[in-house]
Amino acid sequence: MKSHREEIWLEVPTRRAFLNITPQVEAALERSGIREGLCLVNAMHITASVFINDDESGLHQDYEKWLETLAPHAPTERYRHNLTGEDNADAHLKRQVMGREVVVAVTDGRLDFGRWEQIFYGEFDGRRRKRVLVKIIGA
Repeated sequence: MKSHREEIWLEVPTRRAFLNITPQVEAALERSGIREGLCLVNAMHITASVFINDDESGLHQDYEKWLETLAPHAPTERYRHNLTGEDNADAHLKRQVMGREVVVAVTDGRLDFGRWEQIFYGEFDGRRRKRVLVKIIGA
């Protein structure tokens, strides 16, 4: 068995965004040479997420609206975390809902997805450089 590790660096210019990172993960898998195994994709920041879903803009707008209903950004004073001088408590809560990582099977050198599945990076407190870990194990 072998393993391969890469980082994807992202800098989202807005506070929130959803980015399809499937092509970067597929490229990492290709470089790994692994044909059968598992691929972990993990947001390495506490205000960002990695999740799998459909690449459809209406769905992403629905996520944005739903998450803002669950954990609105403003008023920032509502959150104890923001008493530390930050204004990103909502981003921590949104990350908790959307998840930290995904694991995808690797079959015959490809990510073994369902029909519409893609890997997304969810940014909830952007405007600075953040990273995503891609760890692939197998043979």
